[in-house]
Amino acid sequence: MGLDKMSRLGSQILASVLVNAVYEMKNYPVVLINTMLAPLSFLILIFFVSGGKLLGEAILGGLIMTMFQSGASLQADLSHLKNNFRLQEMVVGSPTCSSVYVSGMAISELIYSSPSLLILSILFALYIHVSALQVVGIIIVLFLIFLASVALSFAFATISSDIVQSFAFSRLITTLFSTIAPVYYPITLIPEPYRYIAYLSPTTYAAQISHHLGGLTQVSMGVFAFDWVILLAFTALFLWVGIKGSRWREV
Repeated sequence: MGLDKMSRLGSQILASVLVNAVYEMKNYPVVLINTMLAPLSFLILIFFVSGGKLLGEAILGGLIMTMFQSGASLQADLSHLKNNFRLQEMVVGSPTCSSVYVSGMAISELIYSSPSLLILSILFALYIHVSALQVVGIIIVLFLIFLASVALSFAFATISSDIVQSFAFSRLITTLFSTIAPVYYPITLIPEPYRYIAYLSPTTYAAQISHHLGGLTQVSMGVFAFDWVILLAFTALFLWVGIKGSRWREV
């Protein structure tokens, strides 16, 4: 029974990956350009503006932005399938629970973003030399950012009534959390009075942790621990919003 259940869960997740990632990547490869353009263009811009001095921060910023953007993109895809194909109604009426459905769709977004992640990971290996433990810490940060954006996207997708509205929500949260926030550069470059605005974004804390683990900036252990606590708190808050704020059966 356990094996049958695991096999069914695997099939459900695989179906989401095939529908939402493999199909588009195979039939419309041009759409991959969009997923690669934003993080890499910001990286190149920061590289030239800083004369190469902020290359490490830009690489880590690209990884953070790609992970957050992947989760944010889930909103438009879920809304499209819900409103245009009524897929959510079918899933609700099936044995598949919302967590399995969203997990499969989230994995598909990571596969969809894999070209960008691969390029940025190669650049990371070439230019940022840290221990395996530090790499694990950075991966955990990226996972938390992705998890937070997935939860937020799920909540917005279930209440959105139109794909255009979903695109607006997706662009808004991506701009606020991964473009305006100092993920590609140290927060010290922001004038002191305006830093408090940056601290409203969870990606700011993700960037500070990653920059510290990458050996690019140094902060005290107290600040480092505080950044972890706030990042975990933001993730927990967004997960709560995703669970409590979503309308899974009200379609």
